[in-house]
Amino acid sequence: MVGRWVNRPKGSNWGDFGPDDQQGRLNLLTSDRVVRAVQEVKTGDRFCLSLPLDYPGGRLLNPRRFPPRIFTTQRGGLANFNMPLHISDPRLTDVVCDDAALICLQYSTQWDSLCHVGGWFDADGDGEPEVVYYNGWRGGEHIVGPADNQTGDEFTRFEGSNAKALGIENMAEACVQGRGVLIDLERRHGKNRVQVGFDELANIIKEDGIEVEEGDMVCIHTGFAQGLMDAAKSPTEHDLHNTYACLDGRDAKLHDWIRDTGVAVMIADNYGIEDTGVPLPPGNSPIPMLPLHELCIFKLGIHIGEMFYLTALRDWLREHGRYRFFLTAPPLRLPGAVGSPPSPIATV
Repeated sequence: MVGRWVNRPKGSNWGDFGPDDQQGRLNLLTSDRVVRAVQEVKTGDRFCLSLPLDYPGGRLLNPRRFPPRIFTTQRGGLANFNMPLHISDPRLTDVVCDDAALICLQYSTQWDSLCHVGGWFDADGDGEPEVVYYNGWRGGEHIVGPADNQTGDEFTRFEGSNAKALGIENMAEACVQGRGVLIDLERRHGKNRVQVGFDELANIIKEDGIEVEEGDMVCIHTGFAQGLMDAAKSPTEHDLHNTYACLDGRDAKLHDWIRDTGVAVMIADNYGIEDTGVPLPPGNSPIPMLPLHELCIFKLGIHIGEMFYLTALRDWLREHGRYRFFLTAPPLRLPGAVGSPPSPIATV
């Protein structure tokens, strides 16, 4: 037995980074590779790769997630905002503002941690599947009953070993910096909703002269995030679910490419990287609803970034005949969190 498991999923890398690994393929962001990535900086131009955190707007994209709610703290029973401190002492000249926010950590530009998606899998070899996560970290029992986290009231959240071991703080502590590689799907498909599998992706990579190496952070540009910006927090349900390209999550050759190239993370400017609305195939065999999430997060320990804003960077790279850049993209260091908004920066 290695670590917490006897069986490991087919095609996974459990144990390859050690029996107690909690960072997955972030281990490939070595010091040498960061030095290599810094060499992509030629002009010092920088690009903010996050959407405003109140985008996409509304709850049509995912009804379980809501926009941020900002409110003031209190001082002496009063709203602590534009608060002149001479109220409490006439000698004081300070005016202060202090606020708080209630946010869904995966509402806008986001990282998925390695405890975001697990599997129903017999890891301990007793013949019965159980809730298990990357590298065999165990989950707990499913919570039955209400979990109202939308009111601002305090509530209790179950934290199994997976949240404690694989929370987003592990990603923050890895100091996410390295070489970004941008692959542009929007140039070929515009706003059309298409499934891009390995064969087409390989053709794009070849035509654009792109080379993906171990430890690279692959960024897939589809135009979806630019569409959200253009919609100004009022996107239509049709556009949210029927426009712009996605990767074909059930393409086995695409899975092999992600596994074999050794990419450190997978990032896209769309919602989910793969199409989250595709009907399940017929049959009775056990299958994941989100096969790319299963592959990346559960099997390979690859963090997934979603709804990164990549269009302005894409435009600059295209104009200058480049596709590589230096990427800094740490999440919040929030222990036990399943996901996090980052403040990613591309430097070229």
